[in-house]
Amino acid sequence: MRRLLDRLALPDVTSAPPRAGARTSLVLAAALVLLLPLAGYAQDGRAALENVAKAMGATSVKSIQYSGSGTNFQVGQNFSPDTPWPRFIVKSYTRAVNYDNASIRDELVRLQGENPPRGGGGQPFAGEQRQIFVASGDFAWNVVGDVVNPTPIALVDRQLQLWTTPHGVVKAAMANNATVQGRSISFAVPGRFKVQATLDAQNLVEKIDAVAPNAVLGDLPIEIRYSEYKDFAGVKFPTRIRQTIGAYPALDLTVSDVQANLAVDIAVPDPIKQTHAPYGKVATQMAADGVWYITGGTHHSVLIEMKDHVILVESPLNDERAAAVLAEVKSLVPSKPIKYVIATHHHFDHAGGLRAIAAEGIPVIAHDVNKPFLEKALAAPATIRPDRLAKSGKKGTVEGMRDKRVLTDGARIVELHNVAGNNHHAGVVMVYLPKEKLLVEADVYNPPAPNAPPPPTVNSNWVNLSDNIKRLNLTVDQILPLHGRIMPLAELHKSIGHGH
Repeated sequence: MRRLLDRLALPDVTSAPPRAGARTSLVLAAALVLLLPLAGYAQDGRAALENVAKAMGATSVKSIQYSGSGTNFQVGQNFSPDTPWPRFIVKSYTRAVNYDNASIRDELVRLQGENPPRGGGGQPFAGEQRQIFVASGDFAWNVVGDVVNPTPIALVDRQLQLWTTPHGVVKAAMANNATVQGRSISFAVPGRFKVQATLDAQNLVEKIDAVAPNAVLGDLPIEIRYSEYKDFAGVKFPTRIRQTIGAYPALDLTVSDVQANLAVDIAVPDPIKQTHAPYGKVATQMAADGVWYITGGTHHSVLIEMKDHVILVESPLNDERAAAVLAEVKSLVPSKPIKYVIATHHHFDHAGGLRAIAAEGIPVIAHDVNKPFLEKALAAPATIRPDRLAKSGKKGTVEGMRDKRVLTDGARIVELHNVAGNNHHAGVVMVYLPKEKLLVEADVYNPPAPNAPPPPTVNSNWVNLSDNIKRLNLTVDQILPLHGRIMPLAELHKSIGHGH
């Protein structure tokens, strides 16, 4: 202690009471004494990270590409909330990452992994399906053939995937003032994610525990395990990657090839650069007197006016979309409150706006299969990126139904029916307006684009919807799908080869 004070040229406080100026210096000295171990610890942490980078061969890695095969699972698209995500066989998988400009590109070819196929994720499909998912900087998009589609809702997940690759997590830790304790490395990117990496005895990354924001679940836990490392031209890389998201398996990949420092050039396409607030675009079409089809994007909603209130069918995607739909509702019917929001099913793309609905104190109606899950989701914390619900301090209310529920004001009748026996979801709700002869449904029938060739095989869920309409003896003129466009029932019958 005396030597430290001598070096700092401060008075010897052991022999006489300090003067006022000396008292200030004493406080500063004490603070420095307390901070010195922390400064040393920070230096030790940096040195530890450099040792990890050296052990993994990450120091000179600016880009990496790895390929393999295995299985993956469609997150948020399970057949019911208590079952795992749907499984697919990944015939080929290639991930290319450029760490210098924060870019990532996943390209995979997959096949159906379950028979019968249950749940969402584009099921059922025949043969092989090619998927390309990309992110660069603050842009995310998918590639389908020659078309690029903006997917900003996927940006944080893709950034997390980039910075939790085995070498990416070391670089991110160095850039984000990571805390190093023994074999644990922890850091956070505010508003995006928190990460804790665990090292094995050889200083190789063996496990990632992360938390990222999710529109349905608030704080979403993600675990990645890396094992069976091999040396690829001086770069250590795992040949087995297993990932769980929300406690269910999401990826099991066997890596067969790794190449470092390839030219990974991922340019943001001009249409993606020019896309602004895609979830806030709203277009409205009147389907009947007091019934509006709210579109403008990939996921739609339907507004139904009653005597002294309105009912909204579906609040999809995220807070941004929910805010745009709520504003449109207020513009269309400014004098009447929303009494209910009907959630067709729990799939994440369709339930992503329900937390914003709960923030407004609006009750949600859902099938009993979905009720416990949605109640838990609407009570979940969102600390990584607080959303409208987290900021409101409220918890949502969910009312259930089984086979049928009727809402009426004495003049207009709104019937809610379970779509029984379909392979998409165990508890999906469709909405029928008998007077208007309108049917609102989600995912069971997604009409193809105009002039698109007919599918090679008849979609079993389309047949199931037709069977349900007949079973319930519903008189339907028009279908309002929550993807696609308004279609006459006759088109559904034509698509499946049935007569009227």
